Amino acid sequence: MSELISGRTRVCGLFGFPVEHSFSPAMHNAAFRHLGLDFVYVAFAVPPRELERAVAGIRALNLAGVNVTVPHKEKVIPYLDELTAGARLAGAVNTIVHRDGRLVGHNTDGAGFVRFLTDDAGFNPAGKRVLLLGAGGAARAVAVHLALSGAAQLLVANRTLSRAAELAALINEETPARAWAVPWPAKDDRVLPERLERKPPGGHDPEEGEGTFVLDTNDGNIKELAALVDLVVQTTPLGMHPREDTCPDFPFDCLRPGQVVVDLVYNPPRTLFMERAARSGARVYNGLGMLLYQGVLAFELWTGEEAPVEVMRRALPF
Repeated sequence: MSELISGRTRVCGLFGFPVEHSFSPAMHNAAFRHLGLDFVYVAFAVPPRELERAVAGIRALNLAGVNVTVPHKEKVIPYLDELTAGARLAGAVNTIVHRDGRLVGHNTDGAGFVRFLTDDAGFNPAGKRVLLLGAGGAARAVAVHLALSGAAQLLVANRTLSRAAELAALINEETPARAWAVPWPAKDDRVLPERLERKPPGGHDPEEGEGTFVLDTNDGNIKELAALVDLVVQTTPLGMHPREDTCPDFPFDCLRPGQVVVDLVYNPPRTLFMERAARSGARVYNGLGMLLYQGVLAFELWTGEEAPVEVMRRALPF
């Protein structure tokens, strides 16, 4: 961002409701200033009833683009001209790019998570096995982009098993990865660890059947599966401020030293989930990296410039 707003200043922004809590203006404006770009980032509080008109305003006001946050990530899709593959599969858009009158929806949440893994955590998801805790919007974005980045196997654990099965079906039908739904919590400890690497119990091969496995509680459970995977991602809001005293029910003693564990919560920056995973020797991370890199990718889409990652990181409060 230049020192003065000019007649040529390009405007980026955030559509959400509410938006007062957002860290994105500080992060993006710090990056604009650092590179001397004539851009500015502002937050727009858009009530749900005004979303269609707000999206039309991107064209009318010639905005460079916007981020989209709750409650608009899914509802904005009908008003866009095009979706990337990641956004289509995630069923959500968090970044809109305006090019020549066309609005293209991206999901830089999931892509940003993968960028964080590779750049900050030193973890390449290609060929890896992943356990996701939760099956909501964040889990879907993460699962889709891990699968598109070459993850081999994804286990989706959720208390409402049907939601986990829906996400597993999406991954099996739309990506090269293989996915299964897992009851959470499971009722017993019986599992043969080698089965995960061969063929899941109780199901059909995706190439031969309907494409979705549900590991029943007689064959698979969180305790044994947690020991097999390379990455665990906690996607639920448990442990988030102001409920820092809450923690997902998880068998932390089954984690291996060096396993990567990510809690998408970033406030507080060190959750109970992270603390307990760290005691087992896991390498633990919070969700701040995902927040950072979704912004990095959006910045690069809007400006065409390489984002100053460390400048943006320092602008975040944690």
